[in-house]
Amino acid sequence: MPKKPGCGMQDRHDTCGELSATQGKPIIGAEVESSVGVSLNSRRKRFGVTTLGCKVNTFESEFISQTLSADGWQAVGNRDFADLYIINTCTVTGEADRQARQEVRRAIRRNPHALVVVTGCYAQMNPQACAKIPGVDLVLGNDRKLNIHRLLPDLERGQLSKVMVGDLDRQVSLPDALVSGLHGHTRAFVQVQQGCNQGCTFCIIHRARGPGRSLHPELVRRQFQRLVVNGYKEVVVCGIDLGSYGDDLVDGVHQHGLAGLLADLLQTEGDFRIRLSSIDPAHIDDALIGSLQSDPRLCRHLHLSLQSGNTLLLKRMKRRYSADFVYDRIRTLRQRVPHLVLSADIMVGFPTETEDQFLDTENMVRDLEIAFPHVFCYSERAGTPAARIPSQWQVPPAIRRQRAKRLRHQAFLVRARLLRSRIGEVHRVLIEGGGKPPPGYQRARAADYLTAYVPAEVHELGRWRQVRYEGVHGDGLIARRMA
Repeated sequence: MPKKPGCGMQDRHDTCGELSATQGKPIIGAEVESSVGVSLNSRRKRFGVTTLGCKVNTFESEFISQTLSADGWQAVGNRDFADLYIINTCTVTGEADRQARQEVRRAIRRNPHALVVVTGCYAQMNPQACAKIPGVDLVLGNDRKLNIHRLLPDLERGQLSKVMVGDLDRQVSLPDALVSGLHGHTRAFVQVQQGCNQGCTFCIIHRARGPGRSLHPELVRRQFQRLVVNGYKEVVVCGIDLGSYGDDLVDGVHQHGLAGLLADLLQTEGDFRIRLSSIDPAHIDDALIGSLQSDPRLCRHLHLSLQSGNTLLLKRMKRRYSADFVYDRIRTLRQRVPHLVLSADIMVGFPTETEDQFLDTENMVRDLEIAFPHVFCYSERAGTPAARIPSQWQVPPAIRRQRAKRLRHQAFLVRARLLRSRIGEVHRVLIEGGGKPPPGYQRARAADYLTAYVPAEVHELGRWRQVRYEGVHGDGLIARRMA
């Protein structure tokens, strides 16, 4: 049986056993018919991309997809039969690593003769683990992930090393062209920054992404304008360490950081809104607060990279702020930006966390009204300073899970009060679809991140609707259309 073109490996059918649903026999290449009855050598080659992790990964996957499409490849769903699978991985937790391996194996089972490329943060940090998975053809680091389209001809000819992971201090992939949109999304993302200089003790992402680098404001502006012209009503501005945007740019190119960039983007003509992705509390400066206060096109919603409400733990995590600083910034925000809604990343069970220290976090969720926390339990990451703390199991897994449950309950109470307080208000929402709306309704989202359920009509995805909130349904609001 023929090998995959260029893979240089033994045939994998014996171990994977993938069969064509229509032919009832292995798909072995250009000599057989595809599942839709078209000869593989007479159709466009197909590719599917699986994206795990953050919004930056989502944007980068779209960039990869559009460059491949421009080179003649046909995009298909990541669960469809394809000739090439790309898995863009995350490594923020051990669970993320497990999911990455699982997605790689699923792709290989789907078509044992496809080319399989593993890239992203897990590939960057543990390339050998990726390369050992039978059926992987190329492990590509974050230093050149956006160049997959240029590497494929050599990969197909078998002329590439199996592992291509370089030094992120010397080279990193930044988009050098514009994307037209994000397939299947009613909102679009624009990446403005890459990497992180912080080095929190529990985190490995600064090593997986390299030092902070900002995209030139002119490229960001052009990308943003293209997305608005193409009809996107909401654009999410994202980065690995978003609030550090501009720190590395030459003096005179961009002097006002993230707030200055947002001011530039808000000069764009069109009916749109801008949402910020995760931001470190240390970057909530007066300029950013002023921007949120002065222009309603900036969403009254912030997702905080918070982690803890206890100052000692924040110091041990090597965060850039104290609990008092967070209280001060958020209280100032709430005074100047009414109707602000907060979500946050929060960790429980960090080594040495006591019950009283956890209570500081629980109280912060209540006091600052954090309605949508992403709560996760600490898990040891090899190679991080936190993994060397002797008392790794001072907080047993059962206690970690219990604390996570308590935090989620506290947030539930905050969210319930918030939703009830909105009944009777009028808001403009963007129809998103998806989710699990009540019968006869469709999901929409307001600028402040709250979910609204609007009576369903056809052909409405991505459109604005003016609504009045009339009641609460789950974690959202039942809304009536305004005439």
